[in-house]
Amino acid sequence: MNKADLIEAVFTKLGGTKKSAEEAVETVFDTITKALAKGDEVAVSGFGTFLAKKRQARTARNPRTGASVQVPAMQVPKFRAGKGLKEAVK
Repeated sequence: MNKADLIEAVFTKLGGTKKSAEEAVETVFDTITKALAKGDEVAVSGFGTFLAKKRQARTARNPRTGASVQVPAMQVPKFRAGKGLKEAVK
């Protein structure tokens, strides 16, 4: 499933226009992105939690040349699945 499929599913379920379904999906994604950029967690009960986690600086290897490369510390998005999602996938 991709973004267009998700928009189609929202449109089918809620009706209205495809434009309003697209705006709803975009609003959800934008809100989650902005919250993570500020360092906040987004917890959706029964689905899971989105969070921004700090990854420490490290030394990695370039797979093509084998040379050591310094990778700086950075914030990366993480997702922890909730109980409801885990049980549905089981």
